[in-house]
Amino acid sequence: MAATTHTVINQVPLLAGYDVYGGDRALTEGVERHIAPGLLDVTREELTVLGRAAGSAQAQEWGAQANENPPKLRTHDRYGNRIDEVDFHPSWHRLLGHAVTSGLTDAWGREGGHLRRAAGFFVWSQAEAGHGCPVSMTHAAVPALRTDPELAAEWEPRLTSHVYDQGLRPAGQKTGVLFGMGMTEKQGGSDVRANTTTATALDASGEYLLTGHKWFCSAPMCDGFLVLAQAPGGLTCFLVPRVLADGTRNVFAIQRLKDKLGNRSNASSEVEFDGTWARRVGEEGRGVRTIIEMVAATRLDCVIGSASLVRQALTQAVHHAEHRSAFGAKLIDQPLMRNVLADLAVESEAATTLTLRLAAAYDAGTEQERAFLRIAVPTAKYWVTKRCTPAVAESLECLGGNGYVEESGLPRLLRESPLNSIWEGSGNVQALDVLRALQREPLALNAFLQEVGLARGADHRLDAAIKNLLTELADLDGIEARARRVVERMALVLQGSLLVRWAPPQVADAFCASRLGGDWGAAFGTLPHTLDLGAVVERARIAG
Repeated sequence: MAATTHTVINQVPLLAGYDVYGGDRALTEGVERHIAPGLLDVTREELTVLGRAAGSAQAQEWGAQANENPPKLRTHDRYGNRIDEVDFHPSWHRLLGHAVTSGLTDAWGREGGHLRRAAGFFVWSQAEAGHGCPVSMTHAAVPALRTDPELAAEWEPRLTSHVYDQGLRPAGQKTGVLFGMGMTEKQGGSDVRANTTTATALDASGEYLLTGHKWFCSAPMCDGFLVLAQAPGGLTCFLVPRVLADGTRNVFAIQRLKDKLGNRSNASSEVEFDGTWARRVGEEGRGVRTIIEMVAATRLDCVIGSASLVRQALTQAVHHAEHRSAFGAKLIDQPLMRNVLADLAVESEAATTLTLRLAAAYDAGTEQERAFLRIAVPTAKYWVTKRCTPAVAESLECLGGNGYVEESGLPRLLRESPLNSIWEGSGNVQALDVLRALQREPLALNAFLQEVGLARGADHRLDAAIKNLLTELADLDGIEARARRVVERMALVLQGSLLVRWAPPQVADAFCASRLGGDWGAAFGTLPHTLDLGAVVERARIAG
């Protein structure tokens, strides 16, 4: 007979076998709010299938294996030939393949594509975040390539394919391809105009040879890359294929893989070009303008990714609190824990609601919505990605010591959480980008103010916050040093406006009281105790 000390009690069952999409009320309601009625059934079906896969024990195992067995660089074969290949664990390929076959690289050409893809990316990223990098880059490459109709006609069908065609071969022989990006260099970082990689034209056909070094090249196993280099006419965008049309390898020397804090399953690299064949994309000297739409799309994916991490961390925290007892009661029924969970739930719903609003704006495609996105995307990228790390850390703490153990999965989420705030332009870059839009693009500010103004009169705290924001925007003294403060207020006002219009009253009330009304402490779990916190936590539970 087993000793009583070996009997396991009061431990939380594994959270598996659930529908990540259908169990998330904020997400499902948001999708149904924005999707065209005629697309609702097909969208609900595809996201439900993806949600069940993301919540399965199998997907969780794939995620763990892909991170426990990070990619390995092979620079040469056994004979000394340069091959520059990256080997991944089979689980990485299963995750990436499922993302591609689920349409997560296909948004630009199908009806409601951006909303459907954003929701899918949000759902599937909760299984594992690292493989989202090539998914995001491939999706985002399309608008940059469309500046050259010939290139777009050649590459877009492969980029938006739902076939995961693994292996390095000429793109013309593949039914689906993946793209990466190489912009930053060691001397410049975000200041891409300081790039020193040079481009020498072979002839007038748009073919060039590149020479230089890229400090961060995302997903080096991809089939093609959009890179920036200095041509005679200035900084220019180029397409660099890994394999040339005749089957020979392009010069693409992977010098090393980065040893990163998180995002361990994904390969980030330094690469060297030395007479590397490339095709110009757009005009010489217009590299930043050519690639800027790709950057905007990847920034939105940073918002989606961070919102997804917050939701998954919250889901784990609520699940733990539902099943764990302490001091004679379930954690979820104890007032202070309920305050923490409610605060995290408000943060998650605000991020999710904003994410879906941005994706819907992409689908609308009107001049008004494009102007709104110009200012809303960097604003959201700044704030939602900044809020990710403290939210994930607080969720981990809800599990106590169990959350600090690798087997819980929360440490992996915590290591991943700062990433999206850094990639595609760190916080300062986003804040300064918002300032540029405010100063140079009045249509963007007007579109933003019209959006937040849709909720005026519905909550006095939101009205006061809008008034204070207008005062802040009118004061140009020291505006650059105040940029983070201004952008934070813009993000909170935008989130508050969306929640007042669309969220349940208890969620909107908690957000406005804390984030806008100032009745909030410096840590999660400091919401006013008079709010209906139980209803907020109940909404955050897995539905169904």
